[in-house]
Amino acid sequence: MNEGQDNRVFKAMANPDRRTILDLLRDSRRTTGEVCAHLPAMNRCTVMQHLGVLLNAGLVISKKEGRCRWHYLDVSPIQRIHQRWIKDYALPASDLLLKLKTELEG
Repeated sequence: MNEGQDNRVFKAMANPDRRTILDLLRDSRRTTGEVCAHLPAMNRCTVMQHLGVLLNAGLVISKKEGRCRWHYLDVSPIQRIHQRWIKDYALPASDLLLKLKTELEG
């Protein structure tokens, strides 16, 4: 496990604008211009800075095709975070809910 990479993922996902970009990319690949069009309150430079943070965290993959740069969501860092931090912490809660359901139905 790479602690530095996980820290970059957490930092990248801490910003609501970057989470919005991730949501856009979850739906489909987008060009830089398309990402900018969905975030009219931000200038292009700011959007590109956010994309840079997401790229550095490994959450986005970019590919240049002709004059366009396409951005794709890479879910593997999120899955790694889920495996390491969320799954094991959520298990006791889901066990309690299952026990409660069983007791209520029994």
